[in-house]
Amino acid sequence: MTQVISFVGRSNVGKTTHLEKVIAEIKRRGYKLATIKHDVHGFDIDIPGKDTWRHGQAGADSVVISSPNKIAIIEKVSEEKNLDEIAQKLQNVDIIITEGYKRGNKPKVEIVRRERSAQPICEPRELFALVTDCDINMDVPKFGFHQVAELVDLIEEKFIKKQDFV
Repeated sequence: MTQVISFVGRSNVGKTTHLEKVIAEIKRRGYKLATIKHDVHGFDIDIPGKDTWRHGQAGADSVVISSPNKIAIIEKVSEEKNLDEIAQKLQNVDIIITEGYKRGNKPKVEIVRRERSAQPICEPRELFALVTDCDINMDVPKFGFHQVAELVDLIEEKFIKKQDFV
């Protein structure tokens, strides 16, 4: 299965903003990646009144919308799928990056920003890196918010390149 890593941190710490930069750098290096966003509150991507919404309202358990440049699958579930079940659906990528899943069992990068809280939410054993503007005493590689290329170097070394030899 494709390697999965998670970007975690407190709410409004800048996970999405930093992840956008990481995604762009990974793509610049020629890799294919997928992302999974965990939303504990639930979400809806269907627009009421549109065809796919109407199909779901009529009782379809799964609705697929396809175009020449993208595809989306809306699948009703009776219980939340775990990260491995979701990741198995993603094919033909070199790495899967999640935003969230802070209690999941995947290697994590934690974002810690002084203005939000100087205390990480994860234990050092859960992390392979920290992105922070704080002086945190943890035995994991630490990166500033401007060190995107250096963080991607570590991700590439630990989680992408080693798959080439499997």
